[in-house]
Amino acid sequence: MSDNIIGKVVVITGASSGLGEATARHLAAQGAKLFLGARRLDRLQALAAELGLGTEAAVQTDVTDPHQVVRLVDAAVAVHGRIDVIVNNAGLMPHSLLERGKVDDWHRMIDVNIKGVLHGIAAALPHMQRQKSGHIINVSSVAGYKVRPGSAVYAATKAAVRMLSEGLRQEVKPYNIRTTVISPGAVQSELPTSVTEADVAAGIKDFYEQYAIPAESFARMVAFAMSQPEEVDVNEILFRPTAQEL
Repeated sequence: MSDNIIGKVVVITGASSGLGEATARHLAAQGAKLFLGARRLDRLQALAAELGLGTEAAVQTDVTDPHQVVRLVDAAVAVHGRIDVIVNNAGLMPHSLLERGKVDDWHRMIDVNIKGVLHGIAAALPHMQRQKSGHIINVSSVAGYKVRPGSAVYAATKAAVRMLSEGLRQEVKPYNIRTTVISPGAVQSELPTSVTEADVAAGIKDFYEQYAIPAESFARMVAFAMSQPEEVDVNEILFRPTAQEL
């Protein structure tokens, strides 16, 4: 266990599967106190029970609704008296060519990938300012650095997360708050299932089957950033499968 993870109160969005679930499992093993948010309450409750968390630690949360994110964070604070880390992890990746005009998919990505992160920041920041401590971890992507045909809107949302994180980093210095943006490449998750175009989905599925590494790899990055001494602020982590070229 890491001495800088044990006992920390950690809120994770998108915790019912993929990166969020793996992170919950990893941090629980490291001694963190967890509150988990996602839309699928049954899966959250099952995970919370498996990890030995209280039933109150599973909070049904749609990150597109700022009030639900506040409810999640405030629930953690009500039980533990503080929030040390929030992992803004919830995300969607419905790739498509712009010419196909998948406007609803574009709006969903903007609402979840950008607004969802902002809602997490807005919910956690007042508590962290009051505490004069905390750590905000936002999830971007390799797509925040590289755009390919079919990924324009997704890449734009993930680049936005990077810019929001850098602006946040500068703003929270007076409050002793740390910020990290983690940008994974192909990591096993449910992201490919959010693609609504059949031909695009087939290509993404093949890519992930060939290259994706376990979600535990992302969880270790979260733990690495958290476990640094409080005077060390790890601001960006970009990682890929060794075999991934893009």
